[in-house]
Amino acid sequence: MDRLAAKLTVAAVAVAIMIIMQGAAPAQAGLSAAACKAERHAGINACKPVLYGMTPSAQCCERIRVTHLECVCPIITPKLAALINVDRAIRLVQGCGRRVPRHFKCGSITTP
Repeated sequence: MDRLAAKLTVAAVAVAIMIIMQGAAPAQAGLSAAACKAERHAGINACKPVLYGMTPSAQCCERIRVTHLECVCPIITPKLAALINVDRAIRLVQGCGRRVPRHFKCGSITTP
């Protein structure tokens, strides 16, 4: 997978995760950078097909449900946010059976 495709996958997964995690119980304090990186990597692997227009798999939806918000929001920079189709990310979350909160801010993105 080329670098841009990997960033887009991270972005799509990140947005989906941040949308559903709003209101979730906070994770254990002190998640390490390595643990966050591992969570993002697992999400990328599980949700790669979403980047290519496929619906989220059960594994992708599971990753969206369990990844910690504090591992996702810091990577949503303005440059990365410009690459994200928020409406598509919302559909991804809805495809996983989750309600999408309105006006939630994570990194440089706010949901409609």
